[in-house]
Amino acid sequence: MRRKLRLYGHYISIVIRGMMQYKASFLLTALGQFLVSFNVFLGIYFLFQRFHQVRGYNYSEVLLCYAIVLMEFSLAEMWARGFDTFSGLVRSGEFDRVLVRPQGEILQVLGSRFELTRLGRMLQAVVILIYAVCTAGIQWTAGKVCAVLFMLVGGMAVFSGLFLIYAALCFFTLEGLEFMNMLTDGAREYGKYPLDIYGRRALRLATVIVPYALIQYYPLQYILGRTASPVYIFLPLLAVLFLLPCYGLWRFGVRHYKSSGS
Repeated sequence: MRRKLRLYGHYISIVIRGMMQYKASFLLTALGQFLVSFNVFLGIYFLFQRFHQVRGYNYSEVLLCYAIVLMEFSLAEMWARGFDTFSGLVRSGEFDRVLVRPQGEILQVLGSRFELTRLGRMLQAVVILIYAVCTAGIQWTAGKVCAVLFMLVGGMAVFSGLFLIYAALCFFTLEGLEFMNMLTDGAREYGKYPLDIYGRRALRLATVIVPYALIQYYPLQYILGRTASPVYIFLPLLAVLFLLPCYGLWRFGVRHYKSSGS
């Protein structure tokens, strides 16, 4: 395991050194990521200028929710970006070369892309999170801090699993399926509000099918003091199990992979 981590670190160092050859491009791209996400923040701001609450949630509480989801997505996209662009490897036949190398396929795909420019989006998430923490009036405890940390871990796992599903489907379609964007970018968009505002049926689907609610709604209820059950602290860690079926689909795809012949 240590050897694989060392190799992955080497892959990342190569990618970062390549990015730093074009520093102006890197800075402008990171700035662009910051500004694009800033538009979503403006949307929330203007909404609460007109309405003071959304289903019982005030401005600072929604910002706290949005900041955590944005951070989860940005972290997952930063390190699992290789899966999001995996269709190019299959279409060009480059995945044949991956299969004959001694290292695991997942490690090589992860090491092929590392989006450090997502730091721009991360920076905005951190700024919003600090503001929300200071203005939400939450009495912070060790349990609530752990809930936030577990939300980040679980959120990275869920979004990374979705990227893995996207890549696995490319074994059968050669091109990525656009409907997966509803589960990744779409989840980042509608995840800026607590999931119960969309209705009980949507909350149930987000609990059972793709466990968004485990990394957003339920631990948020504990952080906001709407429930005192400590079980809600650890629910995001349960979402990590979502990686198991995602990995199973990936292995199924690898076993049925046929070269594109490029």
